[in-house]
Amino acid sequence: MTSRERICCALRLGRPDRVPVSPFVGPGWFDQAGEVGQAVLREADPLVDVGLGGGDFFLGLAAEVATVEEGNQRRTTVHTPRGPLTSTVTRTERTSAQTEFFFKAPEDIERFLSIPYVAPEPDPTRFLEWKHKLGEEGLVLAGMGDGVCLPASYASPEHFCLLWADAPDLLERLVSIGTDRACAWVAQAAARGVDAFRLVGGEYVSVQLGPRAFARLVVPYDRALVEIIHRGGAIAYYHNHGKIGPVMEQLAAIGMDALDPVEGPPCGDVELDQVKQAIGDRACLVGNLDDMMVLSQVSEQEAAARGQRCLEMAGPAGYLLGGTASGLYTERMARNFLALARMPR
Repeated sequence: MTSRERICCALRLGRPDRVPVSPFVGPGWFDQAGEVGQAVLREADPLVDVGLGGGDFFLGLAAEVATVEEGNQRRTTVHTPRGPLTSTVTRTERTSAQTEFFFKAPEDIERFLSIPYVAPEPDPTRFLEWKHKLGEEGLVLAGMGDGVCLPASYASPEHFCLLWADAPDLLERLVSIGTDRACAWVAQAAARGVDAFRLVGGEYVSVQLGPRAFARLVVPYDRALVEIIHRGGAIAYYHNHGKIGPVMEQLAAIGMDALDPVEGPPCGDVELDQVKQAIGDRACLVGNLDDMMVLSQVSEQEAAARGQRCLEMAGPAGYLLGGTASGLYTERMARNFLALARMPR
């Protein structure tokens, strides 16, 4: 089997010739042209998450947007018929973070809703370039947010939680609008050759709001989005960090083809065999190595031992041995994934 065939077999809950070992690679990868990078492509079964061009499908093309750089801040203003929306990103010597969000009060949401919506058209150029570049050596995924990403990324974590507490109907309205726009985006992208999507967003709810909110704000809307993906003949790969124990059955009800990263403690709350037994007949599982905090530090022998334990828990079918969907940012991490790929199985 080629890597792509191996991955796709696992996504169909089949048993490939060997369990795929699937690190995330792509833009920012430490040295994809070097000896170790090329070995990863030859011997592992990588996944590449590539965003689509074309603009912000939540905001649309009609919005008037202005960005100004002032010192260590980048301030973005969206002019609306009911007044401006503003957000700020602040940089330090070491990092950057969003320190002001568009939605700070209910009137900001009304401003957003007053913007005439003109849908952008997805540009799959980078996706198709990576698909051509990777060939049969892995699987390329078009990364995108689901409907809940509209309120969750336009509001701070605090205000997102307050929306659920104080105005759940308004929050659900935003999720519904975001989902409608995401579905239109997916349908167009699939028609232009995008055959695999990686959805993010559910973790905003499972981590911050809890199971009741997940049932209302995520399951029905993401199920509709997955149905659109499948209708276009594409793969629906789903990402949900954090503790998923209380929402495992709800996640399976979404109908995705694959679920990552199935994290164990302390960041997660489930063991891989537990999730495999509960929903492994409905979704391919991807994980549950901590590639950032573990594979960047342990020896190749320890990495292989951890990988072997995952294989024993997950079994040979419907499983990709991977991490927390981090990139291969160091050579040590890449060498440890090579050690996983070279394990006797």
